[in-house]
Formats: sequence, structure tokens, C-alpha cells
Amino acid sequence: MRRKKKKRKLPEAGELNLAAMLDMAFQMLAFFILTFKPAPVEGEVLLRMPPPQPITGTGTKRAGEDTKLDMSQLKPLKTLTISVIPNAQGQIGSNSMQVGEVAVGNLPGLDRQLQTALKEGGFEQVIIQAGSGLHYDALMSVVDVCTRQKVNGTEPLQKLSFVELPSE
Repeated sequence: MRRKKKKRKLPEAGELNLAAMLDMAFQMLAFFILTFKPAPVEGEVLLRMPPPQPITGTGTKRAGEDTKLDMSQLKPLKTLTISVIPNAQGQIGSNSMQVGEVAVGNLPGLDRQLQTALKEGGFEQVIIQAGSGLHYDALMSVVDVCTRQKVNGTEPLQKLSFVELPSE
């Protein structure tokens, strides 16, 4: 009995070599991973903020009154300024903070002075003047102390602004 030979199929003209395609895909993946540069983190962003301006409030409005703004009702808000001068390491140095004209040495001193000033002074907004070298975490510790304060002993402080300390 004679054996039949099996005919081998020849590759079709349109068939692709998958091994070469996978090789190229992994090379491209490695290239894009190695050349990817992420955006800078938030702490490294240099912000240019506008100079501080007092916020104005209007008197209370009754139902049925005209909606036009009466300029005679505008009054400037009483503003309390906190100045923070950083040390060489970008942190809050000893005796480098002022609340208004009063020097405070550290964050607990700032807390006590703010409690006194906001209760007795009738201030409605706070502006933090920070030196350009102050680190973000040090600024946030000052903001944390400010946001814990109560205006007139009852309502939380809601108007808080930041400006860069003018260079001398």
C-alpha cells in the first residue's frame, strides 16, 4: 500500500508575521514610557496673584426693593493683615509673624492673637502676606490656624486672602 503525501499549504500572500508586530509594539511602549514627563506637582507652580483689595459689603435688602446697587450702601470691610516672613529654610522663623502691628512668635501665639483680634476688633476679613520663599506646608499651617477662628465669637472666618509680601 502506498502512502499518500500530504501537501503542505503555502502561506498566503496577505498573511502577517505576528511576532514582528508584537516586537514593534513592545519597542514603542518602552519608548513612550521612558520619554514621558509628567506635569509639575502643585507645590512647584509659581503663582502670580493680584494685589489685595478690600472686599465691600452692602446693607441688607428688603423684599420688593429695587435690585440696582446703591453706592451709598457700600462700606469697606475691616481687614486684619497677617505678615509671615520665612527663614532661610522656607519655614516660619521665630518672631517672623505679625498680626496687624503685634509680633507673634509661633503658631500658638498666632492663634491667641487672632482670637483676641477677631473678637474685639470687629474684623470681617483676613489677608495673609507671605514672603516668596515660604514653603507651601508652612503657609498651610497659618491658613489652618486662621480657618479655625470665629469672627465676633460666633461665625467662622470666611473671607481669607493671600498676597506676596512686598520685597524691601
